[in-house]
Amino acid sequence: MSTRILFVEDEVTVGSTVWERLQLEGYQVDWVKTAKDAAAYFDLVDLAILDVQLPDGNGFDVAKGLQKRRPNLPILFLTAMGSPEDRVQGLEAGALDYITKPFLFRELLLRVKNTLSRMPQPDLPDWVRIGEAEFSYERYKARRGSEIFDLTSKECDLLKLLYEEAGKVVSRDRILDSIWTAGEYPTPRTIDNFILKLRKIIEKDPAEPTTIRSVRGVGYQLDLE
Repeated sequence: MSTRILFVEDEVTVGSTVWERLQLEGYQVDWVKTAKDAAAYFDLVDLAILDVQLPDGNGFDVAKGLQKRRPNLPILFLTAMGSPEDRVQGLEAGALDYITKPFLFRELLLRVKNTLSRMPQPDLPDWVRIGEAEFSYERYKARRGSEIFDLTSKECDLLKLLYEEAGKVVSRDRILDSIWTAGEYPTPRTIDNFILKLRKIIEKDPAEPTTIRSVRGVGYQLDLE
């Protein structure tokens, strides 16, 4: 799954060039031009590249907002404001790197790669693509395009179980034993309701599921292809 980058830049020439070239390098890039629009992507991305001077504020405030919401999210500044004071302010706002304009794209690309390589790697990928959506077990969230969904711990546990057993049929009994305790008294219908919600996020057509398949009389099978 490709890394998803939030790119905040109001200058169209720079923005379109960087957006296109990062996409060509295999990154998924959400390019926005204002601080207000950036906020909608805080929970969706794996790295942020911020300009400082924005039409409705500044990148330092965007970085501080990101830090409050996502303390471990890597942030880079890409800006024409290159004084020592600006650099210090950017680092104090939580940035890991500060790149001044004009710049070589190769330098930006290397700094992005170096920053990502320093980030700790969880046991499972931070975001896992399943069907039409991506899931983060660490964040208890799903994302589909610009939409984000909150998941309960049991919904995440169910999806994780199916993901780890992808291609195999997971019985209802195993799901019940793995996710619910003996004192919770769930029913097979409980599982169906959980699957129904996950299908609404994952499937292109929840009425004709192709990713989470029902196996009559047994359980469910996750198809990642």
